[in-house]
Amino acid sequence: AETAPGPNETFRIGGLVEEGSLKRGQGAEISFRVTDTNAAIPVKFTGVLPDLFGENQGVVATGKYVDGTFMATEILAKHDEEYMPKEVVDALKEQGVYVDPNAAPATN
Repeated sequence: AETAPGPNETFRIGGLVEEGSLKRGQGAEISFRVTDTNAAIPVKFTGVLPDLFGENQGVVATGKYVDGTFMATEILAKHDEEYMPKEVVDALKEQGVYVDPNAAPATN
């Protein structure tokens, strides 16, 4: 079985910012949850967020897992499926929520 990375190990997680999970704290601190449509991981981050960051958007966070929370040192907003793990893209497509970033926008 895979063991969780230790508190001193820096790694990356990727997924979607869970809807309704984004909370702004003191100053530049924010917390949110990253979900792969199965599990969700609480993330804390202090700093400037990318312009494209938002709920239901793809995100990659770099940081450390400390006491059940991912303490991110860097947040990248990703709208490109190359940055999203293939399993996440497949799961989203199955649920009908994945939007191909390269597809032509729907015209109303």
